[in-house]
Amino acid sequence: MSSIVDWVVSLMATLGAPGVGVAILLENLFPPIPSEVVLPLAGFTAAQGKMNVYLAFIFATIGSVVGAYILYWVGAAVGAERLRKIADWMWLTTREDVDKSLHWFDKYGTWSILIGRLIPGIRSLISIPAGIDRMNLFQFGLYTTIGSSVWNAILVTLGYWLGDRYTIVADVIDKYSNVVYAIVAVALVWLLVYLIRRDIKSKRAAEAQN
Repeated sequence: MSSIVDWVVSLMATLGAPGVGVAILLENLFPPIPSEVVLPLAGFTAAQGKMNVYLAFIFATIGSVVGAYILYWVGAAVGAERLRKIADWMWLTTREDVDKSLHWFDKYGTWSILIGRLIPGIRSLISIPAGIDRMNLFQFGLYTTIGSSVWNAILVTLGYWLGDRYTIVADVIDKYSNVVYAIVAVALVWLLVYLIRRDIKSKRAAEAQN
């Protein structure tokens, strides 16, 4: 983590506020670069008078949106049909699962993008299903901008207020992230159990027909 902080510091020293945007762009593509470290650090730097806090926020949001669009196009490149073929090939999943997921995203996708941008670990990945579903580009950009703006504003402001105690933000978010990861793990276990039971039922039904 200290090496990441050193790199971000050198990036901001070289580029100023645009360096924050570059760091957040890379954070979208490489999650090991945590925004909960980068953004409070940017706020702390602004509090020292070495950077304009509003420019830090603006460039962070630009970096978030650009990174989200890159992942959107990754999802679009995979595409729904290719995902269906992968689902047919994989154990326990079917192309109908893909269709159901895409239907769900059609119904709740906009809110998923907005809320997903506020959840560590999901912030970046939520852009991929949006691309697979070919979500309206304007809607995607709008909700990504709103969600990213809220996240960036909170973290930059906290760093500005906390000063040299800005690392508290990362500590708190780490605890929050652990709760999120635990919920996701439970959901994945439940999903696996559901898929296995469904697979067993379908095999029994096929055997009964024979």
